[in-house]
Amino acid sequence: MKCPLEAKRNEVLLEYSSGKLDAADVPLLEGHLESCSACREFVQAQRAVWDALDVWEPAPVSADFDRRLYQRLDTRESWFRRWVWPSQPFGLGRAVPIAASAAVVLVAGLLIQRTVAPRLEPQRDTAQMEALQPEQVVGALDEMEALSQLSRPVRADNADSKL
Repeated sequence: MKCPLEAKRNEVLLEYSSGKLDAADVPLLEGHLESCSACREFVQAQRAVWDALDVWEPAPVSADFDRRLYQRLDTRESWFRRWVWPSQPFGLGRAVPIAASAAVVLVAGLLIQRTVAPRLEPQRDTAQMEALQPEQVVGALDEMEALSQLSRPVRADNADSKL
């Protein structure tokens, strides 16, 4: 069996730890766990988590929980008031919107400044030529001569010649 941790298939180990793995796959995985210490440690850690969750007892819910929840849901405050409320004890109730507006203007200014097209260098008026070796020139002329000989018409007296 290929190692689930190396194959990035941790869900197989999680299903095994929680007891939800298919019965046909359990013997294969148990055989792998005997030889792979990393997978064995992973399974032991997951079983420790499951054991801790089995022992955990949630705190009891108060009798008036539902009433307080619905009452709080009925009192709707604007998102702005909830956001600004923590700053009111310090007298910053009006300063926060002004600071936010200033930040928006500053960011917009920076973005506009960066969108200016970059200056291009003037192009040179000189032409650039590629340097060729004399052997390359001679080879190119020979090839052009061979191609010109192929395009010449064939004489009629050569038609009777033997191949």
